[in-house]
Amino acid sequence: MGKTTIGRQLAKRLGAPFYDSDKVIEEQTGVDIATIFEFEGESGFRRREKKIIEELVELEGVVLATGGGVVLDEQNRALLVKNGFVVYLSCAVNKLLERTHKDTKRPLLQTENPRQKIEALLQEREPLYATCSDLKVNTGNMSGKMVVNLILAEFDSAIESD
Repeated sequence: MGKTTIGRQLAKRLGAPFYDSDKVIEEQTGVDIATIFEFEGESGFRRREKKIIEELVELEGVVLATGGGVVLDEQNRALLVKNGFVVYLSCAVNKLLERTHKDTKRPLLQTENPRQKIEALLQEREPLYATCSDLKVNTGNMSGKMVVNLILAEFDSAIESD
């Protein structure tokens, strides 16, 4: 299960609005993420992403799914930590390859060796996820319902201890 599927299910269970930062960027620009990468590069996309994150974290009572690279920016990490309960959905490389091998809308994976790219991205991002997530869930062998139940249990526990 990916971030959007889990996010939608979680929002439904909470009765909360759901936002996917990548989808919001696409809606605002009128083009897909791959096109933004093509014309503006990753740095252009990251600037847009940062602006959207600043806007979305101001909303209260929402479920927000972000792109995997959102953690690359220190301010994004700080905003997420300050404004929400952050869940890192992790997964083994093989499962990520299985989920993304037909997806042409992931510009960073349009490479000759997607496995190597995924491994490099995880190596770079994993320590950053660790600094800003309240909960890490390995989604590899769990159903969406199981993931959502685990997140809700941990979220409830965190709320009670505050």
